[in-house]
Amino acid sequence: MIRLDIDAWNKKLKDRTPHEIAEWALRLSDNKIVTTSFGVYSSVLLSTMSQLDKDIRVVWCDTLYNQPSTYEHASNLIETYNLNINKYQPLISKETIDKTIGLPSVENDNHDKFSEVVKLEPFRRALKEQDPEVWFTNIRVRQTEYRDKKDILSYSKDGILKVSPFYYWSDKDLDAYLEANQLPKNSDYFDPVKALLSRECGIHFQ
Repeated sequence: MIRLDIDAWNKKLKDRTPHEIAEWALRLSDNKIVTTSFGVYSSVLLSTMSQLDKDIRVVWCDTLYNQPSTYEHASNLIETYNLNINKYQPLISKETIDKTIGLPSVENDNHDKFSEVVKLEPFRRALKEQDPEVWFTNIRVRQTEYRDKKDILSYSKDGILKVSPFYYWSDKDLDAYLEANQLPKNSDYFDPVKALLSRECGIHFQ
């Protein structure tokens, strides 16, 4: 495990660019991953990380319930950046999930079970198998109440150092970055586990 005074380092890194933050964090360990759902701004982090470390393991937990446009977006980014994809999916088929659990709303009693089957169990499995010391994420302030309490650096409950290079960037900042770098935006992205933009899906509680 990597042990840092993250309060001190968060202060030092706050004025650094995302590129500089990622470069610094990559030097901490050879055992690192970047996670993605191929969401709205996924091309920002993935393009950055692939430029700095072309072999970094990219962990994608595919719920099987993504929009067709998200699968197309994922395919394009994987091909464009030759991403080292490690894909994890539910242990049971989508057909079985549809028949036994369905696609419940967040108010439905089955939603917690749905979340566990399609996202949380696959993600725990991914972390156990990959066993990283450093985990690059794209969480940002102002996304959810939970994420507002994080920072550029934080620790997972298992002691993995989580690095969020774009933590202080707004949607406006990211849109400008996409335009300036001619990167695609997955505007149709929808997460059935999270459902609401202000709601956590549970992965970052890990």
